[in-house]
Amino acid sequence: MLAYCAAPKLPGIGSVMQTNVASNDCSGVVTVVATKDKLVHVEAAGLSDISGKKPMRTDSVFWIASMTKPITAVAVLMLQDEGKLNVFDPIAKHIPAFAGLKTPSGKPANLTLAQALSHTSGLGEADREAATKVSTLEELMPLFLAAPMQYEPGAKWQYTQSGINVAARMVEIVSGQSFDTFVQKRICKPLGMKDTTFYPEGKTAAHVVVGYKKNPQTGELEPVKLPTIFGVRGHPPLGNGGLFSTGPDYARFCQMLLGGGRFGGKRYLSPESMKLLMTPQTGELPTGFLQGAEYGRRGTNYGWGIGTCILRAPHPGVAEMLSAGTFGHGGAWGTQAWVDPVRGTAYILMVQRPNIGNADAGELRRAFQQAAVDALGK
Repeated sequence: MLAYCAAPKLPGIGSVMQTNVASNDCSGVVTVVATKDKLVHVEAAGLSDISGKKPMRTDSVFWIASMTKPITAVAVLMLQDEGKLNVFDPIAKHIPAFAGLKTPSGKPANLTLAQALSHTSGLGEADREAATKVSTLEELMPLFLAAPMQYEPGAKWQYTQSGINVAARMVEIVSGQSFDTFVQKRICKPLGMKDTTFYPEGKTAAHVVVGYKKNPQTGELEPVKLPTIFGVRGHPPLGNGGLFSTGPDYARFCQMLLGGGRFGGKRYLSPESMKLLMTPQTGELPTGFLQGAEYGRRGTNYGWGIGTCILRAPHPGVAEMLSAGTFGHGGAWGTQAWVDPVRGTAYILMVQRPNIGNADAGELRRAFQQAAVDALGK
């Protein structure tokens, strides 16, 4: 684990986060701000375990849920750079069973990885109970194919978990390695993400943060257990949301993205692959999690790249301090990571609040990003 010692801190962020902890909005939080060359802010506030009175540490381990998706996309694009696949080829080229998939109108689906990774495939979701019984990504594929497709491919954007797990399975087929092994060997270990894993064990497991939901009646925080499909050996390494990580670890991944696919003197992605991560592949379709009237109908402010959400145009609230072209992803329990190539800054927020609501539009995210931008004086 990272040494638990003094870290660089930007003024103002800690007090904002401590206010949220004091008001029981969360038990604790870790914030990281990075440039491509260094971490300019690393700070922890609150507790990682209320009952055990364990202080939050800068190296505390969080279930990052859908912040796994950009890592899955990078794994796919690394293989594309090696000429082993192409995200615009039919999935059936590598998984023949997909050749028989039909759209709701009865046409051949001909789904591509690009559609799967940008949530425009229309692929059906697996039966939940059946999905808890599988032990490999390979065993999930028939469950996706057995579900009726949700819409004609490319007709709309609809957040879908199945497509990302198809992409993770594709990595296995093309590389000849299990998905978790590929991620560890090709991404985490070279980047120095030593506490990032699908299966926390040993010292890493000892530092996993407890998730807490806020009781709407009492306002108290109550512990919540993770679904058993995550973090437990014998269950698949899910590309849609299976990773656990720390703030500084995930910051290294973001630094690689800020570096245009390079970090520590090593190239991970080609400029062409970086463009796929940073450029909307969804045309003029409204996308993202701020499409509702309560968020100002911001669907056209966003596009979706290969595994990433991309800010087309800043807007009031969580995006007013960000530049057009900022890209990233959030997680189900409130984690957030956004890379602003114009400012050359990445913002990583780690928290474990199961009922936090729409964290992409959340006040905690907005307050952190604003405090960071204010402190940097940009």
